[in-house]
Amino acid sequence: MDDHLPAVLATIDTWGADHAAAALVGPDGIIASHGDIDRRFRWASVTKLVTCLAVLTAVDEGAIDLDEPAGPPDSTVRHLLAHASGLPFEGETVLAKPGTRRIYSNPGFDALGALLAERDGVDAQVTIARRVLAPLGMAGTDLDGRPSEGLAGPLTDLAAIARELLHPTLIEPATYQVATTVVFPGLAGVLPGVGRFDPLDWGLGFELRDGKVPHWTGSRNSAATFGHFGGTGTFAWVDPALDRAVVCLTDRAFGPWALEAWPAFSDALIGILPTSP
Repeated sequence: MDDHLPAVLATIDTWGADHAAAALVGPDGIIASHGDIDRRFRWASVTKLVTCLAVLTAVDEGAIDLDEPAGPPDSTVRHLLAHASGLPFEGETVLAKPGTRRIYSNPGFDALGALLAERDGVDAQVTIARRVLAPLGMAGTDLDGRPSEGLAGPLTDLAAIARELLHPTLIEPATYQVATTVVFPGLAGVLPGVGRFDPLDWGLGFELRDGKVPHWTGSRNSAATFGHFGGTGTFAWVDPALDRAVVCLTDRAFGPWALEAWPAFSDALIGILPTSP
């Protein structure tokens, strides 16, 4: 472990959160961390990474088809996962024809949770636990609310998700490849709290870094980086080119501070990694 790593991780203490925890994650789990990694935090929209994984396990089983109808008229599961269904950030008013705009939508992911619950015959909390949380040993995390934003749990469990996304065991390689590739290329849209992008590239549930500037990940992150951030000051990114991931949970609401702190933090971590994973 690089001697500078603890000091870089400790910079989260300067972010103005009452509590914060972060970790560098590799294929074998947490490499180094700072803060109370067992403290329970609200994950906010980082929840979508877990809901997405749960849906994709059902796709692999044949319980759900990516191209079956779901959401508003002419929309499919694929549209919902890729924020291309036309549903708004909140509410039910359809804003665009499916497949024509990238509109980040919490109701879209709530609809996915409802579909998953219907197919499994249990509520969303139970099916997400059975499909993702339990297999990954995430005993400290549960869904308390909407499938779009309701998870709460410790950093150790978010690190388990990051490790899974580095080298998946719950979904098939072909499914992972599709999920981390641009779905409906060329769609413009707004990344909430960051800005408008044309295109705003997204996979199946995973936001893709590609060439976005500005961005919440670091300038040293590869274009293949994917992940999610949340409104409670939380994020998780996975960089396949580095074979590393970084996870962070805080209790400070997302705002301009995050777009200053997070990229610099990520770049500092990447700068001390070995040149080859």
